[in-house]
Amino acid sequence: MTPYQLVAPGDLAINKMKAWQGSVAISEHRGIVSPAYFVYEATHSENPKYLHYLFRSPRYITGYLSLSKGIRVNQWDLEPQDHSRMPVVLPPLVEQTAIATFLDHETARIDALVAEQERLIALLQEKRQAVISHAVTKGLNPHAPMKDSGVEWLGEVPGHWIVGKCGFYLQILSGFAFPSGGFSSDDSNHRLLRGVNVGVSRLKWDDVVYWQRTEGDGLDDYEMAEGDLVIGMDRPLIGEGMRIAKVAAEDLPSLLLQRVASLKVGGKLHTDYLHCSLASEMFVAHFSPETTGVSVPHISPDQIKNFVIPVPPIHEQIEIVNDVKKSLAKLGALITESETAITLLQERRTALISAAVTGQIDVRGWAKAA
Repeated sequence: MTPYQLVAPGDLAINKMKAWQGSVAISEHRGIVSPAYFVYEATHSENPKYLHYLFRSPRYITGYLSLSKGIRVNQWDLEPQDHSRMPVVLPPLVEQTAIATFLDHETARIDALVAEQERLIALLQEKRQAVISHAVTKGLNPHAPMKDSGVEWLGEVPGHWIVGKCGFYLQILSGFAFPSGGFSSDDSNHRLLRGVNVGVSRLKWDDVVYWQRTEGDGLDDYEMAEGDLVIGMDRPLIGEGMRIAKVAAEDLPSLLLQRVASLKVGGKLHTDYLHCSLASEMFVAHFSPETTGVSVPHISPDQIKNFVIPVPPIHEQIEIVNDVKKSLAKLGALITESETAITLLQERRTALISAAVTGQIDVRGWAKAA
């Protein structure tokens, strides 16, 4: 006998471990769900779309959270009998239909606006990549004499630039394999800089573990310094871009853990210019063919060393970095604006559903505008 369950259109499906996160819906399709769900068949002739909105409204999700039990982080179970005892707000069927029709129209309109903002963010992120890639391959002077780089995918570069492999200009240190049994929650110890802490152009410390240093522990080489460049080796590319960041004073003290690498440059390469080069579409194109189809894409130190980059004079690298920073700041502000708009629209959507299914707004006389 299979543990999977059949779901028919109109059935209520609830993920017992994620109900408190909104994993509840009236199905519009016929299919199967895993044993993590329980399924309810409608026994009354209520409007299924109204019930869909009702059971996914903030008050009900809060109710699921209060009734869920367990000790596993982010996996509290909601028992079927507890859900069955929850009261259901049922206006007359004609009002249920009016509410569902109103919410279908209004949520679709809001979802379309959210989709517009998401498309804008995607375009701005593409523009961000284009700005970086152009700057580190063509420079800032559109009239500079060009030469063939000797690399097919790179094309022409300014004539006075050098083209070489990253390995000639930097040293790579892979993180130490700290045993998880020694992790500490004592914030007086050193933070461990793990893959989860490496974001796009910044380090994130919302998930932190610590390590207590002792005299002669041999970990001096893994102590991070301000200005070090670090890269997440597992899943290096995410939606926002490459997971590369520069260590700031507020990130110290911290120790480099395995699956993260530190990149230290010599005198001919500026750290921020290297950052731009590794954040470019060129680097993604360099390592992507070897990670396609891999469940957890991973880059190696050798892939970084073999990446070919154009290297301008150091003063020009600094000029390029400053120009890129200005452009990215403008694009970043536009992205933040769109992200804020999405948050406000989603809050509006949630509030609208809550108000409609609880009778705080009267939609009985509502009609779709022509």
